[in-house]
Amino acid sequence: MPDVFRARQPRIIAVANQKGGVGKTTTTINLGAALVELGRRVLLVDIDPQGNASTGLGIEVEDRTYTTYDLLLGDVALPEIILTTEIEQFHIIPATVDLSSADLELMSNEKRSFLLHDALRQPALESLGYDYILIDCPPSLNLLTVNAMVAANSVLVPLQSEFFALEGLSQLISTVREVRQTANPDLRVEGVLLTMHDSRNNLSHQVESDARDNLGDMVFQTVIPRNVRVSEAPSYAMPVLEYDSTSRGAVAYRALAKEILERHETANA
Repeated sequence: MPDVFRARQPRIIAVANQKGGVGKTTTTINLGAALVELGRRVLLVDIDPQGNASTGLGIEVEDRTYTTYDLLLGDVALPEIILTTEIEQFHIIPATVDLSSADLELMSNEKRSFLLHDALRQPALESLGYDYILIDCPPSLNLLTVNAMVAANSVLVPLQSEFFALEGLSQLISTVREVRQTANPDLRVEGVLLTMHDSRNNLSHQVESDARDNLGDMVFQTVIPRNVRVSEAPSYAMPVLEYDSTSRGAVAYRALAKEILERHETANA
């Protein structure tokens, strides 16, 4: 697959859903790892105060000297904030619980919704040659998530294949629409990703059918299965693609990365 993105600005994707437990962080980590396998250079920006993406990529809390808090509100040189991971070409700006106070501090800043946007477009970042920047958002529609949407080209929405899955999605789409109207007119929905799908469960099939009927092509063809290897991998601080490369979860995230690249190549053709 030709590397058509290298000479362009990195594509920024916010992975967001205000519901917790839908596979948001798991998707951010594994999509990043799959894009790296396909020859892309990826930066993960962790803006969830829980810092699960940072932990899931093996970044110990004591090693998070500078974090996304410093990216947003500090005066620290960007190369000091970006950390390498065990996966070559996959870097991270980590988060800690300190970020939980950022919402209050952001409120008094007149550029409060644009801080991440500006931070991710500084020349020091452009020179690092990232193809993709993935933003792992907190499980809420707070000011941090709004910052991610203002900074991003698109929003990827993980949707758990369970009852009431579609509830709350309208609120998220409404927030995307509002951000598009007020701050980022080019923002779009990258796609809705069905996660934790159990092919043996009629409910999972019903949720998938409802999602495709209501959202059409917005729903990715790729579906992430409920897979014990995907659940186990974070406890070993690695993506499932590294933990068990042949597992159904790893195969699915590779398919997702290919689907996203094909969409982008088609759009840029």
